[in-house]
Amino acid sequence: MMKEKTKKEKVPRPKYNMGQNSWFMIKLAWTSGEKKVLVLSLLSAILAVALNLVNLYVSPMILSVVERHAPVSELLFTIVGFVLCLMLVSAASTYVNANTLYGRINVRCEIINLLNKKAATTSYPNVDDDGFQKLLAKSGECIDSNRAATEAIWTTLTTLTANFLGFLVYVSLLTSVQPLLILVILMTTVISYFISNYMNGYGYRHREEEAEAERHMWYISGRARDLSAAKDIRIFGLRPWLDDLFGKAMDTYTAFQRKAQSVYIWAKIADLVLTFLRNMIAYAYLIGLVLQEGLSVAEFLLFFNAVGGFTEWVSGILGGFNTLHKQSLDISTVRECLEYEEPFKFDGGEHMEAKADGKYEIRLENVSFRYPGADKDTLTNINLTLHPGEKLAVVGLNGAGKTTLIKLICGFFDPTEGRVLLNGKDIRNFNRADYYTMFSAVFQSFSLLAGTIAVNVAQNDIGIDMERVKECVEKAGLRTKIESLPDGYETYLNREVYEEAILLSGGETQRLMLARALYKNAPFIVLDEPTAALDPISESELYQKYSELTSGRSSIYISHRLASTRFCDRIIMIDNAGISEEGTHDELMKLGGKYAEFYEVQSKYYKEGDVDHGEE
Repeated sequence: MMKEKTKKEKVPRPKYNMGQNSWFMIKLAWTSGEKKVLVLSLLSAILAVALNLVNLYVSPMILSVVERHAPVSELLFTIVGFVLCLMLVSAASTYVNANTLYGRINVRCEIINLLNKKAATTSYPNVDDDGFQKLLAKSGECIDSNRAATEAIWTTLTTLTANFLGFLVYVSLLTSVQPLLILVILMTTVISYFISNYMNGYGYRHREEEAEAERHMWYISGRARDLSAAKDIRIFGLRPWLDDLFGKAMDTYTAFQRKAQSVYIWAKIADLVLTFLRNMIAYAYLIGLVLQEGLSVAEFLLFFNAVGGFTEWVSGILGGFNTLHKQSLDISTVRECLEYEEPFKFDGGEHMEAKADGKYEIRLENVSFRYPGADKDTLTNINLTLHPGEKLAVVGLNGAGKTTLIKLICGFFDPTEGRVLLNGKDIRNFNRADYYTMFSAVFQSFSLLAGTIAVNVAQNDIGIDMERVKECVEKAGLRTKIESLPDGYETYLNREVYEEAILLSGGETQRLMLARALYKNAPFIVLDEPTAALDPISESELYQKYSELTSGRSSIYISHRLASTRFCDRIIMIDNAGISEEGTHDELMKLGGKYAEFYEVQSKYYKEGDVDHGEE
């Protein structure tokens, strides 16, 4: 039973079929203001059939005129007439096809925007969800070029429409010769279609295997280019190791592609054999009509070309369905990513408005949390209340669960058991985006946007209050540094995007984060060990700075250096998945428990400063 379940999980069925995905793209083109994509695609299909019919009749009609020994003027008129038709239809087709590209690109860009929005706003648990990340990586391939399914599908739908129209026209033509001939062509092409359809689905059935290899390659490649890792790569000689890892990931990916291509080749061979049989039967029958019923040269040429053309229409329809099937699998992947389940309420839920001077209480009632796939809880039965205006410190050893506790309070995770309450209401009932406005946080891994200093402080590039930006930068103690730069607040950060960007020191970056937190002016301030890279005295000074500038607002401070948070109203010690000690610094020191033990050990390393610096 276990083996059967594993096998089923490795062969996922697409959530949407070809018809549903085609309709999705049509609706998207309509709602995104690109209706011309639909009109031009239909017009392109009609012109393709018209051009084919002109080419089909041109030779038989000229031969018919010659066979009747018609005047030269009639022959010339026929030739000129067909030449003009070919020129006009060809010109119209070329013009229409050239103008379809721009609208199709815009529709694909709309999907790119939707995926970017999904990735940027999805519920936080999805960020760590392997299934979502694989879907997101695979979806990226489906939008990365003009050949990607989200754009190429328009060519497929246009070709299919043309093939259907041509099929109907040729059926009416060949029925007058032998309906059985139509049946033979249909049977052989349908068999070819189903064989190819199954084999071409190999890539989708093994998409997770492919996505896993791709993720490894892109991760290693990204880390090798990451400026923050540049020093480590050089100092520790990591280049050969990274090359080896990338080579192994590439070998895995290449092996998968070779296996997939071998499957596709067998599909092509089967199609080739059936095509040969189909054409042999059709041409043999037509030759028999010439010998037994005396078809004219013009009629023979017309039906001979019609048989070949009909075969192409049928093959085009079934080949188009094969192509549409593969493209539909990719589009289904994109849709599954866009519609990935959101555990939090973003579109619904009770709306709220954060007020910086508001009185808010956060209470955790019997809260436990276990990460997906873990065999035990990270936190168990936590009961904690953060009172309005209180400064709370959370301390403990690395891995004790401090950051997890913060993520529960901030609403990044929902408890496995218990409730997180804001002024007595379960936060799961609130609109989660509104709830996030309650917090101004600086985490261990903070983000510097590829933008100006002003944009990084305001976290927005529209409607920035420059006076407020300068005020917050002044309070953070960074104004002299910024105003000494040639471009001041318009100086760019992040050299991965801007060559002229500057690099701030660790302390300067921390102060920029302080300015960002002050600019948002939220009722709760959260610092989750953002100063871990600083020395103890600098960290303590920065925490004191935060405390002074956020007076009156509720604050949560996390630090593995216990002296940095001794100014807080209350300190909790996280140990063994729970709160082991709670109280002020002096109370915990008198208690003589783990907090006092850890503090005494750490205080031996503090060599300068006074009590305000956390020195002993």
